This record gives sequence, structure tokens and C-alpha cells, in this order.
Amino acid sequence: MQNTRINRLIDVLGDRFRGWLSNPWRRISLLIISLLFGTFLGTAISTIAGQSADWDIIAAGLLVLLTELVNWLVYGGPRSAAGSLWVEMLNALKMGLTYNLFVEAFKLGS
Repeated sequence: MQNTRINRLIDVLGDRFRGWLSNPWRRISLLIISLLFGTFLGTAISTIAGQSADWDIIAAGLLVLLTELVNWLVYGGPRSAAGSLWVEMLNALKMGLTYNLFVEAFKLGS
């Protein structure tokens, strides 16, 4: 590929973003935001799928598929992707989503 100005700009922006993410507090804050977004997503999915009873089985199947895909990436997938930030953020999103679905189930049971 040619070394054009746009390629250099993208490389510089990527390096600066990786440098910005190298700070552990920023990494932890992104993981916490991802966890909290997962809890919000769990509430949104359960209320939307519960409103129209047609989507319950499809939503449950998609959530199981998403959970298994993230589990494969984190625990059994390629070792190069296991420690990357986006995989950790997906795992935090999955944990928040699963936690909130359990909380919603306890709310419905009581």
C-alpha cells in the first residue's frame, strides 16, 4: 500500500489511541462502561421481548448465541484475541447482560 497522507494520518491516530488506552484507569473505565451498558441492554431486551410475546424465543436464541460466541472468543478462541481490549469489553457486556437478565427474572418471580 502507498504511504499517502491519509494512511499516515490513520496510523498516527491509531498509535495515539493505543497510547491513550495504555493507561490502566482508562481501560478499567471502558470495561465498567461496557458492563453498565450490558445491564442497560439486558433491561431493554427483556422489556421489548416481553412486550410482544412473539419475539421471546428468537431473543433467547440470539442471546444464547451471543453468549456462546463471546465465551469461545475469551476462553477457547485464538490466543492473540484473548487479551485484547475489545474481547474484554465484549466479555464485560456479556456479564452485565446475563446479570441483568437474572435480576429481571427474580423481579418477575417475586
